[in-house]
Amino acid sequence: MHETLSRMLASAPVVPLIGENDPERAVKIANALGEGGLSVIEVVLRSPDAQKGMEAILGETEDLIVGAGTVLTLDQAKSVVASGAQFIVCPGLVDEIAEYCLGEGVPVYPGTMTAGEVQRAYALGLREVKFFPASLAGGVPMLKALSSVFGEMRFMPTGGVSASNLADYLALPSVLACGGSWLTPADAVKAGDYAKITALAQEAVGIASKVR
Repeated sequence: MHETLSRMLASAPVVPLIGENDPERAVKIANALGEGGLSVIEVVLRSPDAQKGMEAILGETEDLIVGAGTVLTLDQAKSVVASGAQFIVCPGLVDEIAEYCLGEGVPVYPGTMTAGEVQRAYALGLREVKFFPASLAGGVPMLKALSSVFGEMRFMPTGGVSASNLADYLALPSVLACGGSWLTPADAVKAGDYAKITALAQEAVGIASKVR
């Protein structure tokens, strides 16, 4: 899974976030993103039935890699892995979640924003982490500083990333991919405007292709 995920992120280094209680709508959003060229999807567990949405996407779509985000506890991590999550994203660094995922061979991207957190992730054996919240944690200048001392680490900035600054982040060699919810705006989701979501995905892919 690590190799497949890395290959797909190399071709389209953007991870859209889906937060949707309705499984049917979650599938439509995922398909719209896939049609736009984004094949790695993070379903965020910020609502009661979000995991059902993730399960529906996994069961009813093809050629997508689907992970679970906003994973806060070890029990949550075990639950989403049992449901088929292909990677895990956390807002912060929790040793037991990282150790569990490493033991199970599940890619995990814990949130970091300080040198201490990145060094702790490195000590645990991780070489890829989320950088969150990117804009508040110092953005591109902070990533440059962290990368200068953690040469093996690669980062997935999320939080405040948008079409307007995506190229700035992706221009950094240490950035694996960028995550963001700008690709699934609430107004488009509410209106069922999946064409807009596809267009935003296509725009992101276009920006990425110019930088990389």
